[in-house]
Amino acid sequence: MKKWKICRCDESKAAEFAAKCDINKLALEVLTARGFTDFQQVVDFFSLPELSDPFLIKDMDKAVEVINEAVDNYELICIYGDYDCDGITATSILFNYLESMGANVMYYIPERSDGYGLNEQAVKELANRGVSLVVTVDNGISAVGEAKLIKDLGMKLVVTDHHQPPEVLPEAEAVVDPHRADCESPYKDICGAGVALKLCAALDGGSYDAVLQQYGDICAIGTVADVVPLNGENRTIVKHGLEYLKNTDNSGLSKLFELSSLERNGIDSVDVSFRIAPVINASGRFGSPLTAVKALLSEDTEDAGSYVQTLLELNSQRKQTEKEIISDIVEHINEHPQVLDHAVLVLWGENWHPGVIGIVSSKILDVYGKPNFIISVDEQGNARGSARSVRGFDVFDCLCHCSELFDKFGGHECAGGFSLKKENLPLLSERIYEYADNMSKLPVQELTADKLLKPEDISIDNVRGLDKLGPFGAGNPVPTFAILGAKVLGISPLSQGKHTKIDFVYGGYKGQALIFSLAPSKACFKVGDSIDMLVRLDINSFRGNESVSIKVIDHRLSGVKQERYFAAKQCYEKLMRGEKLPPEFVRKIIPTRDDLVRVYKYISNVRTTTADHMFMSIGDDNMNYCKMRICMDIFRDKELVEYKPATMKLSVLDVTHKVDLEQSQTLVKLKEML
Repeated sequence: MKKWKICRCDESKAAEFAAKCDINKLALEVLTARGFTDFQQVVDFFSLPELSDPFLIKDMDKAVEVINEAVDNYELICIYGDYDCDGITATSILFNYLESMGANVMYYIPERSDGYGLNEQAVKELANRGVSLVVTVDNGISAVGEAKLIKDLGMKLVVTDHHQPPEVLPEAEAVVDPHRADCESPYKDICGAGVALKLCAALDGGSYDAVLQQYGDICAIGTVADVVPLNGENRTIVKHGLEYLKNTDNSGLSKLFELSSLERNGIDSVDVSFRIAPVINASGRFGSPLTAVKALLSEDTEDAGSYVQTLLELNSQRKQTEKEIISDIVEHINEHPQVLDHAVLVLWGENWHPGVIGIVSSKILDVYGKPNFIISVDEQGNARGSARSVRGFDVFDCLCHCSELFDKFGGHECAGGFSLKKENLPLLSERIYEYADNMSKLPVQELTADKLLKPEDISIDNVRGLDKLGPFGAGNPVPTFAILGAKVLGISPLSQGKHTKIDFVYGGYKGQALIFSLAPSKACFKVGDSIDMLVRLDINSFRGNESVSIKVIDHRLSGVKQERYFAAKQCYEKLMRGEKLPPEFVRKIIPTRDDLVRVYKYISNVRTTTADHMFMSIGDDNMNYCKMRICMDIFRDKELVEYKPATMKLSVLDVTHKVDLEQSQTLVKLKEML
């Protein structure tokens, strides 16, 4: 179960705003819930700012001068990119622009196995190929040693990047990064593709007109994919870029729409994030990033189709590999359930594909709601890991706590990457657990709703008005709403039972909601129950008729006291880890015979359930989550139930003999603690 946070909107303030503009009240209520307190903030949000003068970025003038000189002298220029979607789109933008200028230009992107950014071997290879000028995109700001090597080999270097700079900048003709402390550019949060777009505008004399029209579609993809905040100038880039994307004449993107069955007229930032960017990223994870660059640069429709088909096949391979790794993790947790007793998960496997462990880490975070470190070990004993976290558990600080174990590491509060030797993995686990155990309060994964939806809020006009808040992405998420106390009138399977449709009544509103990836048989509710839902709203069109589409993000039975749930769950995990608990607390959580009868009766009636679903049904002041789990452990000790920790699935077993629960290993240990 995830923690819910339901924000409060300011209805009076939203009504005041609505009287001054043509934005509907529900959309304005979302903005007030997100901290908009005066009308000027609303005006600023909906008024797309002009992209600032590219020459305001420090060293942009020097970069233009050096590049123009190389173009004029027909010197070989190398665009040095990165293998992720941002680096691929940035490379494509700058290469195509310089080529159109008549430059003698090539591009180079290291394979994922070579590691991120400039490397010594690549620099030497470029020198041997006669490169005079190296221009980085989406990397280079930390390449101090490689920059010196470039100079020593007689080449020039222009760095364009958007990552945080170190204290010592690389020695180069120009270092273009809006995050430089001495950079006066007003907007800092552009991605690598955004910096490349600004460089093209600077090379075009400072005007964005031509470059936005030419590359706005590709730049929007890079911006959304890199999860930079979609505010300010990023909002302008993506808003315009999505319009250009709908009418793109880029052969690769057109083929991607066609082969992915994407309706280009309805394309939005969510489609870019989940259906376009992963396909481009797949090239750097499972093939070569050059395939994606060639797809974006190809002017031949047939060639573009071939490259895109390869990308789609690589993306399918990526999905299958993720499933296999997650299956390994589920199997490991079921065999070693104590893994889940820790506040942080540390998991590793032999030859897990390093290109997807970051994605796997994000999915494990979503399933278990805990910070996690997912590590792949290769045949040479080298380990590479990715970490994902929730706010409140600082991944980078945790990695610093273990820094002496790593060959390399980096990251920020919610994500990180690292490499180390296989023999250090057990000690790494200990150090990460140690770091978590020393935290006074452990955070939990949280889902945020913008407001509690009223029945009268659910209308086609209101939902259509939410579109004006887009494009959605980092810093401007898709609006999410809470519906509390809806009564279930009907439950129907969809897609051969893969998904669930419910009919419900909510005050004066009767409607339907869709719950994806949940079979009706696995739902925690039945007809007649009251449930709470976090939902997203959309418009469904069918044969000319429109209706409100309600998609459920999370749900639970009404009445769950979540703060008590999380407190009791953490107490249970402490108990399982062997931490000392006060005897008076232990006495309270030892179940009575009536408690055991109550839990077993419920399991016997439903036959199969999950721990969370059972808690929603029987949890109260006398049965907190910790006590309920202890009851489950007692039954498992005596082989009355089967429990799969990885999925929290609980099933009753047939019993043919009398069982003495007092001799349960769990119960004996608890009584010894007294």
